[in-house]
Amino acid sequence: MFIAMNRFKVIKDAAEDFETLWKNRESHLAGMPGFVEFHMLRGPEREDHQLYSSHTVWASREDFEAWTRSDAFRASHRGAGGTKPLYLGHPEFEGFDVIQTISRD
Repeated sequence: MFIAMNRFKVIKDAAEDFETLWKNRESHLAGMPGFVEFHMLRGPEREDHQLYSSHTVWASREDFEAWTRSDAFRASHRGAGGTKPLYLGHPEFEGFDVIQTISRD
């Protein structure tokens, strides 16, 4: 399994716009081979920003990498830079290979 995360430092006054943008966008994830689930997480509020993280679970790193090369990926991210400034800096990507999973029976 592979987990892809992006951390967003969202300008405090833009947090509502950021959430609306994500809730209303077309993700194109559901039809992708190896896609398991997606979460948009709201984290702690800091002095100058609200922290968010997108968290996508994939069956494998290869499935995630195929997504990043797909037409669905390009369609999902089309216009992402065209919105009014929402972030402090650029989103920060972090990718993780799962080495252990404990789940409820």
